[in-house]
Amino acid sequence: MFRFAHPEYLYLLALLPAFLLLFLYAMYIKKRNLKRLGNMKILRGLMPDVALKKQHLKFWLLFVCLGLFIMIIAGPQFGSKLETVKRQGIEVMICLDVSNSMLSGDINPSRLEKSKQILSKLIDDLRNDKIGLIVFAGDAFIQLPITSDYVSAKMFLSSINPSMVPTQGTAIGAAINLAISSFSPSEKSEKTIILITDGENHEDDALGATKAANEKGIKINVLGVGSLQGGPIPTPDNNYQKDKDGTMIITKLNEQMCQDIATAGNGMYARTDNTNSALKALQKELAKMTKSEVENKIYSSYDEKYLIPAWFLLFLLIVEFLILDRKNRILSKIKLFN
Repeated sequence: MFRFAHPEYLYLLALLPAFLLLFLYAMYIKKRNLKRLGNMKILRGLMPDVALKKQHLKFWLLFVCLGLFIMIIAGPQFGSKLETVKRQGIEVMICLDVSNSMLSGDINPSRLEKSKQILSKLIDDLRNDKIGLIVFAGDAFIQLPITSDYVSAKMFLSSINPSMVPTQGTAIGAAINLAISSFSPSEKSEKTIILITDGENHEDDALGATKAANEKGIKINVLGVGSLQGGPIPTPDNNYQKDKDGTMIITKLNEQMCQDIATAGNGMYARTDNTNSALKALQKELAKMTKSEVENKIYSSYDEKYLIPAWFLLFLLIVEFLILDRKNRILSKIKLFN
């Protein structure tokens, strides 16, 4: 497993665009000042030793060197020893609705983006628990099998969008059934399903699947995303979805469906709005669950891998130092191809 020992230093990569803009601005100023002196073609004849291409090459070498330096201080590492450890935790399967109605902006910035923000903060709060991720619309798919790898969980979370599920709709029941079968069969830890949806179930028997989960001792906590007033569904062409009569479709939170699932699943329900109240309610509910011994495979030691980029950085710096801003008069006289 690859990781950075100090990932906070990667924010320094934001300096690279600023470095590029500074160089472009400096070149613009230099070119503007030269134009004030006269015609550029004539000026080039008066400055035969100036090598503009070398100046650009030196910049791009320094640009790459800066990026490498930031990566080096961030501490690239590879896991070298995988061990199985036993810790106290629970198992959490997340079922995230990615149907087109989740693109509605009645919750800022949208239902789906707000859901992803909540899950990101929830994952940050987990410690020894296992987590899995299922996305669903008209069908359900496992996005991340049950794992303790929170880095991968957040990585998969960031890439989620409605196009991941080709069949549109809202099959809550299919998502719950898939979650039930996705828990670790050998683990005796307490299990819960977190269902995040706007509740517009059109495909199957969600309550039947919820009762099946309850019979297995699996709680279902529900976050209802959206407003009771509803909002339109945006389309890729910056318009809004309309029905066959040309009327704009308004999607509303089906709160009753969400509450029924939470009640049947022996869990809690919270409506998601533009505050963090739903996240806090969910965190409080998870904290109540009994933590049991779960097995986690983790890397207990890591090998530092900064030497390779460090040597490459040194090589590039030497090359940059040896490249002169001006043309070499001796080398320019050598004609290899006459």
